[in-house]
Amino acid sequence: MLTIHNIQRGFSLIEMLVALIVFSVGLLAVAGLQTVSKQANYEATQRTAASQIAYGLLEDIRVNGDAANIYLAAGELGNGSVGAEPAPNCKPGAECNAAQKAAYDLWFWEQLIDGNLETSGGAGTGGLVLPTLCIAGPPGGGAGVYQVTVAWRGSAAINNAVANPCGAASGNYGAANEFRRILQIPTYIDPVN
Repeated sequence: MLTIHNIQRGFSLIEMLVALIVFSVGLLAVAGLQTVSKQANYEATQRTAASQIAYGLLEDIRVNGDAANIYLAAGELGNGSVGAEPAPNCKPGAECNAAQKAAYDLWFWEQLIDGNLETSGGAGTGGLVLPTLCIAGPPGGGAGVYQVTVAWRGSAAINNAVANPCGAASGNYGAANEFRRILQIPTYIDPVN
């Protein structure tokens, strides 16, 4: 006698739910990874901008060594502390003395760090978040190690035990400066050469 068994093959509802849960957990992990990746990319972009600003300002100090003391006297730059564009406008090719060039350079780099060279609707859009720029060097602007420090607000709290005071007293970086990011670029400059 011939018996025919009806064997059904396929997924049961429980198997389908388990597969759906595993797939959902995987998608959530990918979404979380995307968020962390975007945050890391943003932090890297901010650090790159700070680095370019610091190196650019150090090169201006090197080129205009006769006015190194003016750069040092600027103190902390950021949030419009330099004021309006100085006259004369010392763009490349303009006739300016060393002091006028230094004043223009300080104004330019502050505009850049504050994001005022890129605007949308009249507001600066291209700078760092709550930036502070500090210049340190030998007293009187002589030969020695000059250091440009750029501080800005990061997107996540970190243990920030760096002793550099640049921007630390501003209150922009959290109660314990846990959101403060800093980049320090030192270089030797001999204004006479």
